[in-house]
Amino acid sequence: MYLNIRFPNLGITLPSFGTGITIGGFTIKYYGILIAVGFLLGLLAAQREARRTGQNPDDYMDYLLIMVLPSIIGARLYYVLFSWDYYGSHPGQILAIRNGGMAIYGGVLGAAVALAIAAKVKKQSFWLVCDTICTGLLLGQIIGRFGNFINREAFGSYTDSLFAMQIPIGEASYTTAELLEKAVTVDHVAYIQVHPTFLYEAMWNVMVLIVILVYRRWKRFDGELIALYLVGYGTGRALIEGLRTDQLQIGSTGIAVSQVLSIVLAVTSLLVIICKRYHLKKKTGKDDNPEQQEVSE
Repeated sequence: MYLNIRFPNLGITLPSFGTGITIGGFTIKYYGILIAVGFLLGLLAAQREARRTGQNPDDYMDYLLIMVLPSIIGARLYYVLFSWDYYGSHPGQILAIRNGGMAIYGGVLGAAVALAIAAKVKKQSFWLVCDTICTGLLLGQIIGRFGNFINREAFGSYTDSLFAMQIPIGEASYTTAELLEKAVTVDHVAYIQVHPTFLYEAMWNVMVLIVILVYRRWKRFDGELIALYLVGYGTGRALIEGLRTDQLQIGSTGIAVSQVLSIVLAVTSLLVIICKRYHLKKKTGKDDNPEQQEVSE
């Protein structure tokens, strides 16, 4: 039986719910449903952008079908690789993805490799395709983070801030000594109180999405929007990752791998945007974008 999740400083108590729907003895996880919805809405966003820029939107259905499996494999491999202390001793759990354990960076990397191959076969610009799908990617990430909420996972350390979230101890996917020490009891139920990092990242991604939607009319080169995505998402992920208590770390260094990767991607992508725009301005003597014209739908 699942218990309430509370946001005490906001005066919000969310009623109990499970982690899935059981039909004929088989449970369909809400997390999987949200991932599927994220893929669908991401596809619709990419097709809308394709029409806006004069591309064939049907190509993006092909790209989605090609990317789904590699993204799942990549997300799982990334998680397993940086959790090898556990999976090395429990190899039978490596394929047990229904028990959780997916990493968004691994999913993006797996999808990117598949997309690069598919774009080459279709003789399309990989960077143009990346620009076209980046808004859909953000939509999928925003929706997917609420799957973490449903699974009572991917939360942060203790906080008593305005957005503090309380999760029943028995339902939390993990705990720490600090969280247990500062646990609170409400109506005879013990709760840990944490940063809702799933919510922080979802809201951050909404802001990144808005920035990209506004910025795209000033795009100067193919790959600029995906680079801007990496700057925005990477910056937010680096900050939010520092709050999480379930970080995937580099060996026994205590260094969060996603935090390092986020910083590297954000800085590199920002430098790419600056350098490319500088060279284009030097070449054309213009700051505007004469070649990017919106195509009416």
